Amino acid sequence: MTKSLAGGVQWAIFLIASSIAAPVAIANIFGMDTADTALFLQRTIFVLGIACLIQALIGHRLPINEGPAGLWWGIFIVYAGLVGVLYSTAAESLQVLQSGLFYSGILFILFAVTGLVDKLKRFFTPTVTFVYLLLLVLQISESIMKGLFGIVSEGDLLDGPVLLAAIAVILMTFYFMVHRSPFVSRYSVLLSIAFGWLLFWLIGKAPSIPKTEGAWLAFPEMLVFGPLIFDGGMLVTALFLTVLLIANMMASVRVMESLLKNAFSIQTEDRMKQASVASGFNHLLAGLFSSVGPVPISGAAGFVSATRTTGLRPFIVGGIIVAFVSLFPQLMAVLAALPAPVAYAVIFAIFSKMVEMAFNELETEENRRRSYKVAAFGLMTGVGLMFIPSDSMAELPSAVAAILSNGLISGTVIAIFIEQMLIHFTRST
Repeated sequence: MTKSLAGGVQWAIFLIASSIAAPVAIANIFGMDTADTALFLQRTIFVLGIACLIQALIGHRLPINEGPAGLWWGIFIVYAGLVGVLYSTAAESLQVLQSGLFYSGILFILFAVTGLVDKLKRFFTPTVTFVYLLLLVLQISESIMKGLFGIVSEGDLLDGPVLLAAIAVILMTFYFMVHRSPFVSRYSVLLSIAFGWLLFWLIGKAPSIPKTEGAWLAFPEMLVFGPLIFDGGMLVTALFLTVLLIANMMASVRVMESLLKNAFSIQTEDRMKQASVASGFNHLLAGLFSSVGPVPISGAAGFVSATRTTGLRPFIVGGIIVAFVSLFPQLMAVLAALPAPVAYAVIFAIFSKMVEMAFNELETEENRRRSYKVAAFGLMTGVGLMFIPSDSMAELPSAVAAILSNGLISGTVIAIFIEQMLIHFTRST
């Protein structure tokens, strides 16, 4: 029980630390004040905790935490730009987005029932998984490095003490990961965060814990942005978005299954259809609580590899802790005060494991020549799109803009297309 509780606390801290950025950024884009931002963060964290439990109990049943989907993040940004163009106020735009989460939830379930999920599964070969993992690491590397340098916004200068302290946390995290003691290696993330928080407090770089007003216990409100409405443009956007989110979900499940099989000799059952249904419920929940759409996070494989915590029980405990903590605004304020460079330093170490997994995936591919061609197209497209400013796509349809502004998804889709084309060409000749 003690082991499950300690593992659960570690999962909870990792989930919250890796999920805070998205809701805070979205709230800022829509001009929410401090109180509304805190409530938006609370609703999002609550939904993520429940979403983890739903996937663990009726979905894929793997230790993969749910996080704010990057695609939904992009759609929120796009729709914020439509305020004053298609929608008169930010509240109206948010109401459409809230309804879009419901559309996506229903589509997730329909795709599972109709068997589309099973048909998509064959496209996620070791080569495609390699491209997806590398693009994932490359996409997040900019945010990680800015966080390590202490750069919060454009124009900020490098903060020397923050960088040195962050490097110390990275080194300590790697040390804990490879420690001979099973206890230390298993709880390396928890120990690293504790060490980093203490270090930043000692050098005076830890933010103070803000005082929250109101009740100690507060249940998240529902349909904050108003009643559900029908919007044809959002329905089309949700359709394309859901297909890509299913692809994202499959990649995350595929990565975890591969890790458990190759590193821990654990066999898993095929529950992709159930995972899609669970994702549908999670999106309905996100819409009900006016938050951000969740998706299984591939970074969970790096976390499991680093901590060697493969059991589902600590993961379930972590989900319960996250949902429970979100009900207490003061506790949320404490966790939100975690120094950002500490979180980025730990994530740096975890995502380094993802690079190892990517090349391990490529080694299992039999037709290596074809893999190199596919990887070249996928990586060049995905990385290239990461350098194009999202403002350049402002006049495109929202679904197209969200896809092209996401190099991870675009590069993965291109890799799938090129690989299937080469396979078809080989069979034809």
